[in-house]
Amino acid sequence: MKELVVATRNRGKIIEINALLAGLVDRIRCATDFEYFPDTVEDGVTFADNALKKAREAVHFTGLPALADDSGLVVDALAGRPGVYSARFAGEGATDATNNELLLNECQNIPGELRHAAFVCVLAFLTPEGTERLFTGKVSGRILSAARGEGGFGYDPLFLVDGFDRSMAELTLEEKNSVSHRAQAFRQFREYLEMVKPGR
Repeated sequence: MKELVVATRNRGKIIEINALLAGLVDRIRCATDFEYFPDTVEDGVTFADNALKKAREAVHFTGLPALADDSGLVVDALAGRPGVYSARFAGEGATDATNNELLLNECQNIPGELRHAAFVCVLAFLTPEGTERLFTGKVSGRILSAARGEGGFGYDPLFLVDGFDRSMAELTLEEKNSVSHRAQAFRQFREYLEMVKPGR
């Protein structure tokens, strides 16, 4: 593929995506490369809704194939919350600290063995010709009663990863990338590109 636009203003994410898609995409651009790139209102009820909406707006605005993702934490005992509201669980302008504090408060009366949760990531890939594909990654675990670890971000310090005796924030970057929801979704996308080779 000659060119791909990723619907994000996070250049750190672009660096990661460049490494992940090396050899498959000649040039990866993001929202900050375009004047007046639209800020999508993420009002979907699912991760797929939001990812598709961002990708559709990016394709319409740029005329290029587009990639967008939405991700978050799903806690079974909280009926799937925070879900699509993960980044703003404690309200607009929420920080990782305030979101984590609210999550701990919401889980305080839930026994540890019932604190099942999962990180979920949905990637949407769209082309100007009308192709729409979704790729989903999921990593299971449970919510701890206190934060552990200094790495990662978001809810990582409160998420005990299945198969590990450490939180997501205690894993090395290599370990996290081997199991994370985002890494799983991007591996699927890379496999798709390798198979169909769009734009070549």
